[in-house]
Amino acid sequence: MTQETLLAHGGRHPREHHGFVNPPVYHGSTVTFPDTATLLSGQQRYTYGRHGSPTMDGLKELLAALEGAETVVLCPSGLSAVTTAILAVVGAGGHILVTDSAYAPARQFCNTLAKSFGIETTYYDPTIGAGVEALIQPNTKAIYTETPGSLTFEMQDLDAIAAVARRRDLMVVTDNTWATPLYYKPLAHGADLSLMAGTKYVVGHSDALLGTVAAGPRAAAALKRVYTNLGLCVGPDDANLGLRGLRTLGVRLARHHESGLTVARWLQGRPEVAKVLHPALPDFPGHDLFARDFKGATGLFSFVTREAPLDAVKAMLDGLGLFGLGYSWGGFESLAIVSDPRKIRTATTWDEPGHLIRLHIGLEDPADLIADLEAGFDRFNAALR
Repeated sequence: MTQETLLAHGGRHPREHHGFVNPPVYHGSTVTFPDTATLLSGQQRYTYGRHGSPTMDGLKELLAALEGAETVVLCPSGLSAVTTAILAVVGAGGHILVTDSAYAPARQFCNTLAKSFGIETTYYDPTIGAGVEALIQPNTKAIYTETPGSLTFEMQDLDAIAAVARRRDLMVVTDNTWATPLYYKPLAHGADLSLMAGTKYVVGHSDALLGTVAAGPRAAAALKRVYTNLGLCVGPDDANLGLRGLRTLGVRLARHHESGLTVARWLQGRPEVAKVLHPALPDFPGHDLFARDFKGATGLFSFVTREAPLDAVKAMLDGLGLFGLGYSWGGFESLAIVSDPRKIRTATTWDEPGHLIRLHIGLEDPADLIADLEAGFDRFNAALR
């Protein structure tokens, strides 16, 4: 079946639940057994709340089908999915190559806790492609990718990176939060682990924290082992909200795609804007990779203002009526933040003289969002006088 039909029908079995369309939300830690023999055998379908329930299984089943995965685990946050995936493929004495455009908390984990565990990290230029091979060390175990990259949206050639990894017997981890498996399937492009902050587009309503990690055959056993030993699990209500969100993911992403491009194209014509960073725009560096590998874009992108004092950006953002000022994204509402990539980059440099503003375009009418931004630019210009 197509992805859209799968979203509506995958992971649900009404006949097992008295005909109800959605699996019930099971709240529970203790699961009882009919007799001692069954308890000792460990063969009962459900044995303990942390190990699974029909609610969790419905979400995992649907995600596995979408990802083309051998197994899926559910984590309590996107960052938890990041750390679980990394720990599944590299341990003490190991080395990991991480894209310089990675989600900042992923870098923080590598620079602190992973380092204390004896894991070494080297950051690389996200546009390096097969050139990443020159950075491989004798103790390198994995390559961590994110395409497009956080904040600055560099595209990575995962096919080329994965080919190097296979040749050198390394694992590949990909953060696929931006595209979701509807628009990009990392496992099909050579990744061993595909992770998402399900908090974003999977949940889709800004009301639950969730992380997911999907594994191909080479990494499935290691992922299960680390996940179980870390004692991770997701609450039943959050799992249910993730499953609910997936049912409408196809129509929501289509709206995010169209509205995001509408706003991005409008921004390209504004004199206050020096550059728009959106992979689906034909003049964006790396657009060829986007066009080759992705089925669509989502609502998250950035733009760089022309050179101006920070006070002008504050005037613009502080008066927005429809854009909230906040982290995270992927919900129905539009958001904006200002950020400085220079604070975290180490393998590459960020030398744009203007300010980087990241937008998430929600499900509002794009004409209303453009009017809100236009008024913001009026305040931006007034602050320069």
